[in-house]
Amino acid sequence: MHLVAILRRLLALPAFRRLFAMRVLTQAADGTLQVGMASYILFSPQSQPNAWSIVTVLAITLLPFSLLGPFVSILLDHWSRRQSAVVVDLVRAVIGIAIAVIVGSGHRTPTSQTVLYLLLLVALSLNRFLLAGLSAGMHHTVPRNEFLNASAVMPMIGPAGVMVGGGTAAAIRLIGSDYMPTYRADAIIFCVASAIWVASALLALGFSRGALGPDRTDRPIAPGSSVAEVGRGMVAAFGHLWHRPPALLGLVMITCQRFGFGLLSVAVMLMYRNYFHAQAEVNSALLSFGAWGAATGLGFVLSAALVPPLTRWIGMSATASLLLLLSAVVQAAPGSIFQPWALVTSGFFLGWFAQSFKICVDTLVQAHVEEDVKGRVFVLYDGIFNAAIVVASVFGALVLPVTGASHAVFWGMSAGYAVLAVVFWFGSRRIGTHRFNEGTELGI
Repeated sequence: MHLVAILRRLLALPAFRRLFAMRVLTQAADGTLQVGMASYILFSPQSQPNAWSIVTVLAITLLPFSLLGPFVSILLDHWSRRQSAVVVDLVRAVIGIAIAVIVGSGHRTPTSQTVLYLLLLVALSLNRFLLAGLSAGMHHTVPRNEFLNASAVMPMIGPAGVMVGGGTAAAIRLIGSDYMPTYRADAIIFCVASAIWVASALLALGFSRGALGPDRTDRPIAPGSSVAEVGRGMVAAFGHLWHRPPALLGLVMITCQRFGFGLLSVAVMLMYRNYFHAQAEVNSALLSFGAWGAATGLGFVLSAALVPPLTRWIGMSATASLLLLLSAVVQAAPGSIFQPWALVTSGFFLGWFAQSFKICVDTLVQAHVEEDVKGRVFVLYDGIFNAAIVVASVFGALVLPVTGASHAVFWGMSAGYAVLAVVFWFGSRRIGTHRFNEGTELGI
């Protein structure tokens, strides 16, 4: 009921309501694209993926913006974030159609696959740029004392959008493959993603040009700014964070936490593809992995109901530490039992606690980072967040068997969460626990 009250209060704000709808649509399109990509690359009848093929998919999905983000992040603090959203969504709509044409042709030549990967790389990198811009502009849509609630709701609607888009894409693939070749069903998925991006761009046009910031646009910057200038901008962002230890501690901790969750995702994907199912059982493997993904996504969505009341009860720093400790417990059991029911159950709780911890960190960044560098910091946040997953996938490729089933790795992840909980607990006390409550009702 408390979550319903929060949603009613926030959605009564017209600017937040429009930002909310944009986030749902753009992440629904993102989920559609990602499921279409996984379906075409990992769950095709002729493939039996190992960890390195998953590394390839994750690297295409996440790494480019982690590397290029610093070079474009400064733009979010100089260009209209609303205008950036419109342009990015329309460009991605065009890319989605181009991908659909390549996939729908049915040809898997080296040239066509190279072009396909490049287009996917650009589309997914642009998505990270857009989400960083929406996060940086969120504080323009809500009052300061609502930062925690808004930071709780935004990560909830993102996974909800991804679940809707991913579910739509999975349904198209599973139903369509009964009536047409699987590659044509995959092509339809990419067309649907394009249509959703167009709808998101139309919503963004409802904002005035400066509604999402930045506050100052009198500092002109060209897209071809020198590496030195970009470097100075990122150094300034790091320096800003250094003097705001609550936000810095949160970013360091979530990087480590995301490494563990990324390693888990690779292991689980391998288990559903190569441990629980035979190579030919692609649709069954996709459905089973989809059940784990749905349970994890449901946990993501419910995180908005957990963090605000828990924070009011025990404070932000204790909440973050408790979430890491609970992740350690669930990862140990049932998370280390190699049965489908156990993985789905643990996926729900680990997704719940992981996304709840992200809400805590989002709130710390919103509350402690100034507007002039917020775009750069959120791009940095997004970059290290996703780079940690890619690094985790490479680590998984080195240590996991082809089936993904390794008790040593799973127990090691549990121990890692426990260590993070202890570090955050003592680190926040050294900084001062009262500083972690800024941006919440407790910090008013």
